[in-house]
Amino acid sequence: MNFELTPIDVVNDISKEDFEKNYLNTRRPLIIKNMSKNWPAYEKWNLDYMKTVVGDRTVPLYDSSKADPSKPINASAAEMKFADYIELIKNTPTDLRIFLFDPIKQAPKLLEDYRAPKELMGGFLDSYPNMFFGGKGSVTFLHYDIDLAHIFHTHFGGRKHVILFENKWKERLYQIPYATYALEDYDVEKPDFNKFPALQGVKGIEAFLEHGDTLFMPTGYWHWMKYLDGSFSISLRAWDKSLLVKAHSLYNLTIQRKFDDFMKANFREKYMAWKERLAIKRANKALANQEPR
Repeated sequence: MNFELTPIDVVNDISKEDFEKNYLNTRRPLIIKNMSKNWPAYEKWNLDYMKTVVGDRTVPLYDSSKADPSKPINASAAEMKFADYIELIKNTPTDLRIFLFDPIKQAPKLLEDYRAPKELMGGFLDSYPNMFFGGKGSVTFLHYDIDLAHIFHTHFGGRKHVILFENKWKERLYQIPYATYALEDYDVEKPDFNKFPALQGVKGIEAFLEHGDTLFMPTGYWHWMKYLDGSFSISLRAWDKSLLVKAHSLYNLTIQRKFDDFMKANFREKYMAWKERLAIKRANKALANQEPR
């Protein structure tokens, strides 16, 4: 059995008026097929090109193992030369991913290859947007972005499977307290509803990205991603206009993160075990109350 998933809306192109009315203001995900087709990146960006322009920098790599409570949530599992990593994911299934190394800072010429979709909205944030690389079969654990930005996530060089959930389902998804990720003990593709009953009835959205597709993820959306081929993506982030969302983002990035880091550093396994028990308790309570309504 799986979650109750519906296919994502897909358009080739979209006007600003349609985007604002039906997706931005309603906070509804969307795939835009043609948004990147006028970028130089659409023709240029592939794994070999990235290897050529970024070169032999040593990069941190992350796997799908459960977070060690004695380490920061983003502790790396290994290191490798970027060019060697690209060769690895071109030819071999692996769960190793890159998500905290920014190739654009190492190769500023990449800045010329893409465009923020300012014709759709304003508020774009990054001088050097985030890029993400993964081998075939690698998985990005279920989470939402701590800064609560809107995300335009454009994929290159292969396929990616994406499952999305509105933030209102966070308790039923077993959100870890004082964090923006879920309990890592269930398989998002094939959840065990007997062991995790609160997942039963959770409604989500399913998407498949191919080369050049752009996924719009509204603020606060939970997302799980699986690389179906060795490939990579770029995320362009933009602020939501809501002052409440911006205030919540600031809280997440300062008070919540510092408190969580302090508790992990000082109480480690005991703190993490308490958080997991509380996640389960909250999920069961939300299920009993039939929340969200």
